[in-house]
Amino acid sequence: MSVLVFAENRNGKLKKTTFEALTAGRGIADKLGCELLAVVLGTGISSFQNELANFGADKVVCVNDPMLENYSVEGFAKSLSEVVAAKKSSVVLFAATSLGKDLAPRLAAKIGAGLATDVTALDVKNGKLTTIRPIYAGKVFATLEFGSEIQVATLRPNIFTAAENPKAGNVENIAVSPGNIKALVKEIIAAAGKKLDLSEANVIVAGGRGLKAAENFKMLEELAEVLGGAVGVSRAVVDAGWRPHSEQVGQTGKTVSPTLYIAIGISGAIQHLAGMSSSKFIVAINKDADAPIFKISDYGIVGDAFEIVPSLTEELKKVL
Repeated sequence: MSVLVFAENRNGKLKKTTFEALTAGRGIADKLGCELLAVVLGTGISSFQNELANFGADKVVCVNDPMLENYSVEGFAKSLSEVVAAKKSSVVLFAATSLGKDLAPRLAAKIGAGLATDVTALDVKNGKLTTIRPIYAGKVFATLEFGSEIQVATLRPNIFTAAENPKAGNVENIAVSPGNIKALVKEIIAAAGKKLDLSEANVIVAGGRGLKAAENFKMLEELAEVLGGAVGVSRAVVDAGWRPHSEQVGQTGKTVSPTLYIAIGISGAIQHLAGMSSSKFIVAINKDADAPIFKISDYGIVGDAFEIVPSLTEELKKVL
């Protein structure tokens, strides 16, 4: 028996969420009294050994195959299913990234496993995995138990704090068959000047309809740059055509859990709160003292954002 964590890597680097999943997996493996395995798919991946071992992996399972150099849900799911069978894994964990959300359901269906998505807490009960996940736009938390022998879960990013826990991390190379991949990615061309992904950002500066116009988001970009963060927006901003959907936070956008979330000119509709309420620290700036956003904020400033934000940015430049 083993706990298996999918180690997501992109452009030759492991994603931060991989270390979060390893930390969560280490706790489950210790409770089950079994090994924690990190599985990496692709080419030239043995170099990840030290990083994965440092965050709790007893063993690093490498599947080196040119067919897996670029992500393919067919090839990755087929390969992972063979690794799960070979290592007799009873628990398989993914980060709930865009890739993890795509791959985990395909793997679960292929191996006949139960699947819990967007999990915010894990535990073990009677030798089986139990999970907690938000439902109904985050208004209720459901505890899920598995009826299947193999249990698969995706973990919400930025919920499980990555903690170093050095283990052996010995490398084991496994040869598998990716199968007949019908659609194979030959090349990935990244957009020039790509911004920091919201799901990866530790700081998010978010703006709402209270900013009144697209050009006013320039001051949010400046504040985000000073803090080393990313810009997020509410649905109303996207619907108005002021900012792209890729920046939308909320029930119909991205779910984020940064260390610091600054909400500027955002009233706090339940759809938006569903996507950011798990942030560690929330700061709200709004001229309406009765705005719902203040009810979940750790700190609140009642006032004109057009005066507060530029002043805040200038003061931060002096100390950062």
